[in-house]
Amino acid sequence: MDPTERALEEEIMALLAARAPGATICPSEAACAVDAVAWRALMEQARAAARRLLVAGAVVVTQKGCVVDPATAVGPIRIRRT
Repeated sequence: MDPTERALEEEIMALLAARAPGATICPSEAACAVDAVAWRALMEQARAAARRLLVAGAVVVTQKGCVVDPATAVGPIRIRRT
């Protein structure tokens, strides 16, 4: 795992830890925290970080309030702690 991938995973978990239980974040929040200028270029990596954290059992990924498979979800997703 490269440093950017690790930073995205850590930022996702840090953002979620700062939120109320059950609250969600957008992958863009983590991408922006890692690189405020080039965050858009990090979006696919941020979604990939969410997928890795899902496999690890640390998060769930939702879309319109329903749990989804982030590998097949099209459009905006949200990340929530398990």
